[in-house]
Amino acid sequence: MLDPVTNMPIVVLKEVGSDVVLPIWVGVFEANAIALELEKTETPRPMTHDLLRNLAKGLNATVRKVVVSDLRADTFFASIWMEQGGETVVIDARPSDAIALALRWDCPIYVSSKVMRHTRQNNAETAANVGADDLKRWLENLNEDDTGQYKM
Repeated sequence: MLDPVTNMPIVVLKEVGSDVVLPIWVGVFEANAIALELEKTETPRPMTHDLLRNLAKGLNATVRKVVVSDLRADTFFASIWMEQGGETVVIDARPSDAIALALRWDCPIYVSSKVMRHTRQNNAETAANVGADDLKRWLENLNEDDTGQYKM
């Protein structure tokens, strides 16, 4: 979706079995890469994340999962967990790139418990400052125009 204040793209991850959401502001190009894959849009030539998928496959590696692993100074960190030749390889990545790659591999996207604790705390503070009813109303009233139905 787009941030209504800054007009910057946001990837919103939702915790399974909970109402906790993790918004991650991303760049326009990364958001486009994510949207293209969510919409299963074919491009005439491989995009960067398609290239990374093809490169991993060419090296007989498999992306097993991605993890949003840390939050420091308002910056999220992620890792891509790959397997090659029976060995696990963990690669540092921006969350937007990790998510775009995970979607291309159809593998799980996880968020570390440390980041989720911070998110739950921020969600509680936001709800207290904004008002739980106001926040709930805003989330319930989001429509396709607000979320962009994955379009940029």
